[in-house]
Amino acid sequence: MATPEGAASEPELVSIPATPHGLSTPEGAASEPELVSIPATPHGLSTPEGAASEPELVSIPATPHGLSTPEGAATPTTGGDGGGGGRSSKGGGGTPGRRVVDGLRGYLEEVGHLTRLDPRDAWLPVTESRGGNARYAAFHSLNAGLGFQALLLPLAFPGLGWSWGVISLTIAYFWQLYTLWILVKLHEAVPGRRYNRYVELAQAAFGEKLGMWLALFPTIYLSAGTATALILVGGETMKLFFQIVCGPLCSPSPITTVEWYLVFTSLAVILSQLPNLNSIAGLSLIGGATAIMYCTMSWVLSVSQPRPATVSYDPVKSASFGTSLFSTLNALGIVAFAFRGHNLALEIQATMLSTFKHPAHVPMWRGTKVAYLLIAMCLFPVAVGGYWAYGNMMPPGGMLAALYAFHSHDTPRGLLAMTCLLVVLNCLSSFQIYSMPVFDSFEAYYTGRTNRPCSPWVRSGFRVFYGFLSLFISVALPFLSSLAGLLGGLTLPVTFAYPCFMWIHVKKPKRFSFSWYLNWGLGLLGTAFSLAFSLGGVWSIVSNGMKFKFFKPPN
Repeated sequence: MATPEGAASEPELVSIPATPHGLSTPEGAASEPELVSIPATPHGLSTPEGAASEPELVSIPATPHGLSTPEGAATPTTGGDGGGGGRSSKGGGGTPGRRVVDGLRGYLEEVGHLTRLDPRDAWLPVTESRGGNARYAAFHSLNAGLGFQALLLPLAFPGLGWSWGVISLTIAYFWQLYTLWILVKLHEAVPGRRYNRYVELAQAAFGEKLGMWLALFPTIYLSAGTATALILVGGETMKLFFQIVCGPLCSPSPITTVEWYLVFTSLAVILSQLPNLNSIAGLSLIGGATAIMYCTMSWVLSVSQPRPATVSYDPVKSASFGTSLFSTLNALGIVAFAFRGHNLALEIQATMLSTFKHPAHVPMWRGTKVAYLLIAMCLFPVAVGGYWAYGNMMPPGGMLAALYAFHSHDTPRGLLAMTCLLVVLNCLSSFQIYSMPVFDSFEAYYTGRTNRPCSPWVRSGFRVFYGFLSLFISVALPFLSSLAGLLGGLTLPVTFAYPCFMWIHVKKPKRFSFSWYLNWGLGLLGTAFSLAFSLGGVWSIVSNGMKFKFFKPPN
């Protein structure tokens, strides 16, 4: 390797691949990575007399282009024994330059993704703990994706009929499962960046301002609006549970509906003091388990009892084509409202560590598949069994109201009371996971202004304020839980449309390819359905003569 006497003064360069062996350059990254020069001549060997004074150089990338060193990880050095240099080679043979590359490859495999992390993420509830796994992902996804809205599904079948009801439910299920897979894949679509929140991914795909406007309202409703609806459903179910347990001794109930709302909110606020998303994994397990139990009990009890004598499955006759159309759209909006939880997928995945050997999308998708298999085993029997049992006589409150209205005398009070108690426990658990993004936003604003983490008192104050603000809204808008069709249409893009457009903007599939056609088609169809379902929901409100009684909850 020595330079012969009288040779040219320019050093000979040895070329090695710019990208470490086994690692491909990220899509869209610049082709020329940052280079570090190290001596090719092994340390300790002198250059022969008369040779050029400059050492022979080997060029290797200091860090793969587009990736940064993870927070807390040591930066690989370029000489001697630093950061996986020549002496840390796995094979122990080859040229010194080759050993440096092999050592760097080993470093990347052991350390994992070189992701640029915001230090303030360690202060926020969503990203404070990175101890998530596939089990936690299954618990959170099940708790977020299955809840009281499943009990409203039989209300969609009178407007759709048997065939179209089952077809619509099946298409919606697989459509939302596909868009959920998209979100899981897009969480780390850009090397060096993790999109830990839905709004962050929307801004990366659509631009800073447009992404904020498109995603902010539906995600706010799905978090804060769902929490308000949970107070309405949970408080009214607690009142129903009390009436079933006490029977005629407690009629009329000595506690008003607003007071039951207050009791539910107080319990939810106490549970909300758990610090971060991983810390409520146990609550999510309870929420998912109770949802499975009350969904199963509701349809089993309904199917096992004699059907009402006047039950009918004939399609609802409408006076005009327009009325029939809007009735169908409102029914489809109820189906869309049953599939929620997409606004939490990125947050759930953010609780996991991610490395090259163990990327976060693998356990996330594994847990999600289990959760949505269980969700399918609940949604389809509730929808089909509930419609079979009650047909067009299904009350506006869904399965729980039907059980109490038709079978309060021929079903043991213990079973009815147990069903109500399970609904209450599920609502308390769901309140926590849907409120966590709102807590995260409060604390992100605070840490951004003060550049320090929230103290326990500040964090507790935010959560108490949010809980009782939701209580105020639930008392002011007691009809909110009756707007399932309209709200399903307004929030539908988060589940069915936006993920498809995000895939196109971030992944940039080849124009006119199958992926390009599929995502453009589903995205545009989802947007059109959102507008149509919203109109159907408005029509349903007008045709049914719903009166918006502000600050007048039921007694």
